[in-house]
Amino acid sequence: MSDIDVKFGWLSGAGPLGSVFGVSFVRGLAPREALVRLGVDESTIDEMTFEELDENAEECLESSDGIDAGWAGAVRMGDWTVLVEPGGWRVAAGTGVLERLSQGAEVVAVSRHDYASDDFAHAIDGRVITRFEPLAPHLRSGDDPDRWIGAMRDLGLGLNGFDDPLPEDPIGAAFALAGVITGVDLSPALLEMTFLAGTTDPDD
Repeated sequence: MSDIDVKFGWLSGAGPLGSVFGVSFVRGLAPREALVRLGVDESTIDEMTFEELDENAEECLESSDGIDAGWAGAVRMGDWTVLVEPGGWRVAAGTGVLERLSQGAEVVAVSRHDYASDDFAHAIDGRVITRFEPLAPHLRSGDDPDRWIGAMRDLGLGLNGFDDPLPEDPIGAAFALAGVITGVDLSPALLEMTFLAGTTDPDD
C-alpha cells in the first residue's frame, strides 16, 4: 500500500465524504469570512457537527433535484481554513468563485465528482496559478501551470499525456499535492471537529 493510500484513501472509494464533494484550503481568511466570501448567507451560519452539515446538504440536494447541495462548512487547521462542501464543488469548479475567494488570500481546492470530472486548483490573490483534472494532469491551465510540476511527478500525476499511466488514486494524489502546498494532510479527524456552517445563495 502506498503512502498516498495510507494517508488519503479515506477520501476515495466509498469514503465518509461520498462520491461528490469539495474541500478547499484557504490561507488569509478566518472561517466565517471564508464562508461569506464563498456566498454563504451570514444569517444562516451556526456551529454544527459534520454529520449535521452533511444531513443539511443531503436534504438540499434532494429538494433541488441534485443540482446544488447548498451547504458549506469551515474549520481552522493551523494557518489554513478548511472549507468542506458535501455534495458540492463550487470553489474548484464554479465560475469566478475561486478568484473571488482568493482575493488577498491563497486557496488550494480539490473536488471529487464521480459523475462528471474531478478538479484541482491553486490560486493566489485572485490569480489562478494552476488548474487541472487529476485524471488528465498534463492538461494544465493557469498563470504558472508548471509551478508544482516536480511534486506532481513525485506523486504519480503523469505529465506527458496519455502515454503516462493514470494515477492509481487520482483524488488521493490531488490531496497529497494539496498537502505539499499547504502542509495540511487531511485525516478523518477533520470530521470530528466542530464546523461553522451555513447555506449558500444559489444565485451568488
